[in-house]
Amino acid sequence: MSIRVLLVEDEPAIADFVVRGLREEGFVVDHQADGPGGLHALRGGTWDVALLDWWLPGFDGLTVLKRYRDEGGTCPVLFLTARDAISDRVRGLDGGADDYLCKPFAFEELLARVRALVRRPARAADSTLSVADVSADLTSQRVTRAGHRLELTAKEYALLVFFLRHPEEVLSRTRIYGAVWDERYDGISNTLEVHVKELRRKLEADGSRLIHTLRGRGYRFGISGEGE
Repeated sequence: MSIRVLLVEDEPAIADFVVRGLREEGFVVDHQADGPGGLHALRGGTWDVALLDWWLPGFDGLTVLKRYRDEGGTCPVLFLTARDAISDRVRGLDGGADDYLCKPFAFEELLARVRALVRRPARAADSTLSVADVSADLTSQRVTRAGHRLELTAKEYALLVFFLRHPEEVLSRTRIYGAVWDERYDGISNTLEVHVKELRRKLEADGSRLIHTLRGRGYRFGISGEGE
């Protein structure tokens, strides 16, 4: 599942527990350990859900959230905090949080709340990525082209979602490996080429080319003609 989650949490044990658990469930997770880093990541990333601790180095989670909302940020935010007083919950929700979960918490409840935030009707448009006649529903992982369902492997799906998030951009092999495989490109492996070939076969069987190879530069996803 290529739902992107940002975790802003300064306690290493909790961060490791949440990151490992969400990644095992198929989520793409980035972790920041302080307020400035969290705000920078919120501003610069495309997130489906953010998990935000209240007490953070630099400045606290409530400050992060208020600044982000004041700038027009719309990513759903779930507060994770030991502050369980009703007044604190009210402050968090009034400050722009979409949900509130008190520590300690069961991972199953956290997972259910994350999924509920992604499913909210207000997020329906943001949970569907579309370029030309290709669409991917991030919640159901359903991919279609011109209305026809495509059956993709998990890695093919992740690769397509990355392309859909960056239409008409020149994407280097290094950048794609880092985002989809979470590792550095060694300049030798043909793993990416193999997956692109198979994705092309499925995606372009009954339609025009969308994945273009740019020699020496990488790939571009879109309907314009540059590339092979």
